[in-house]
Formats: sequence, C-alpha cells, structure tokens
Amino acid sequence: MTSTSSPQAAIQRIAIIGYGSQGRAHALNLRDSGFEVVIGLRPGGPTEAKAQADGFVVQTPAEAARDADLVAILTPDMVQKKVYEESIGPNMKPGACLLFAHGLNVHFDMITPREDLDVVLVAPKGPGALVRREYEIGRGVPCIYAVHQDKSGKAEQLALAYAAGLGGARANIIKTTFKEETETDLFGEQAVLCGGASSLVQAGFETLVEAGYQPEIAYYEVLHELKLIVDLFYEGGITRMLEFISETAQYGDFVSGPRVIDASVKARMKDVLTDIQNGTFTRNWQAEYDAGLPNYRKFQQADKDHPIEKVGRELRAKMVWLQSGAAQAKDEDASKTRTAAA
Repeated sequence: MTSTSSPQAAIQRIAIIGYGSQGRAHALNLRDSGFEVVIGLRPGGPTEAKAQADGFVVQTPAEAARDADLVAILTPDMVQKKVYEESIGPNMKPGACLLFAHGLNVHFDMITPREDLDVVLVAPKGPGALVRREYEIGRGVPCIYAVHQDKSGKAEQLALAYAAGLGGARANIIKTTFKEETETDLFGEQAVLCGGASSLVQAGFETLVEAGYQPEIAYYEVLHELKLIVDLFYEGGITRMLEFISETAQYGDFVSGPRVIDASVKARMKDVLTDIQNGTFTRNWQAEYDAGLPNYRKFQQADKDHPIEKVGRELRAKMVWLQSGAAQAKDEDASKTRTAAA
C-alpha cells in the first residue's frame, strides 16, 4: 500500500498459499484493494496456470512466504500442517503475520505457529465466487475475524485491514475467537447445513417412496422445493418464510416440525457438539485422512448412489434454467479438486 498512515501500511506484501475458490477471490480482491499479492503453489500444480493468467507472480510456498508481511494459508484443512511445517514456518520472516480462514489446525494444535508471529483468522461468510462477485459490484460479504497470537501488538489491525481488503468492511465484520469459529463452523456443517439437511432430505424421500408415492413427486416435495425455503431463510429468517408460505404450510410447520425435530434430536446435536469440542471429531478425521480415506470414500459413494440422486439427475436434465448454473458449478468443483492437489 502507498499510504503510511493507514493500518494497511504494515502489510507491504501478502502471500496467498493456495488458489482454489477462496484463494483466488482473496487474491483478486486484495490486489484490487491496493495490496501487493503473490501466490504460493506447488511447482507445476494444476492451478499455477490459472493464477498466472490472472496476472499474479507464482512462487513456491516457501519462496512466497519468505518475503511476505502476511501469509494466508488457504489450502484444504488436512494439508495445512504439512504445508506449514515444510514451507511456511521455516521461511516466514520474523514478526510477520500468519492468517487462516478456518481455525481447525490451530485450535486443535495440529499447527503450533512460531512464537514470533502474529496469528489471525479472517473468514468471509460466503463461497469464493460470491466474495469476488460482491466485491466487483461495490459490495462485500460479511467477515468474521479472530486473533490467536499478537506478538506485534497490531494483530487485530492487520486482520481488520485484510478483511477490509476482501470487501468485508462494506458489509459487516464481527470479532470471534479461533475456538468459537472452529467449533461453530464444524457444528453447523455436521448437524444442520450438510449432514443434517442431507439426512433429512433422504429420510423424507424414502418415507414417501416406501409409502407408494412416485419418486419424481417425492423429489420435488423434499428436495427441489427446499431452495425456496432456504432462500427465504437467507433473505429474512424464519419470519420471512412464514410471510410467504400458505396458512396450511404454516400450521403443518407448527404441529409437525417438532414431531420430527424433537428433544431427542437436540440431545444428539449436543452429542455432536461435544465430540467437536473435545477433539474427538478432529482426531477421527485426521486418522481417517492418514489411513487414505477408506470410510470417507465409502460414505461419499453411498450418498451418490442414493435413489434420490438418480431421480434428481433425470429431472434436473429437463430444467433448462439450471444448465448454465450446473456448468459453472462443475467448473468450481474442478477448481476445488485442483486446489486439494496444489
């Protein structure tokens, strides 16, 4: 940055390690905000050409870390420890700032940052494509931030400057802790957003089909129309949903929702949270990853083989308005896969 009076002045160069969906969005937004940005990738990695095409200097992670004032590790969780220990930790200059977008590795002691470094977290609350798109139109995605280690006395200002560079200050920036971000993020994914939602949809589909209803009708009722409800939640919470659904749907919500999601479900949610808090989930996930992901691949394949997936593919093929979106999602999925290998 050119100004010497702004908080950003302490950050002359940022190294972004990883160039997937989030890495690319961070790099582009930060550069457009006036920061000097370099990209750290494995030599010959699959995203190197993309970063170069976007006009960035691409170096090895070690080289990128060596001259950076702030290093952002935006690789997948399970490779961060190796990247830090082999390339980042030994090469960061004294007093630099180490940044994460998720606190898992630090909170559960898989990475122990050097004591001379500032260590912060900045997490935009949206996918990389949205982070970039909102920035380009003059808006921003809300960010949360945290400070784990404040060696310089300016770690919070550095985190806020980074979040502002992403566009977060145009929306909302909320302070948290590594513990809170990690544990709530994992819980949301497991109990509600991914695990809870997909299991609820599969159970609903199975219930209708087993009762003799057409699979296509069951798909529409338990999965396809879910987007309508989620969009209303997103726009204005449960109150907005209630404003837009019928009185019949509202009454069904009131009397049947608690029959499905009852006190026993909440008790099991608490069990999930306990496993997250005490490290059981992370230890099991690390062991699974180290073993070559045998159960992970089995569970993943089971979801892909569920009957609702076949029915859904056939129905979505006739929804012409989805085709352009599906092509974009396919490109983003390929980018995520390439990032994991980078």
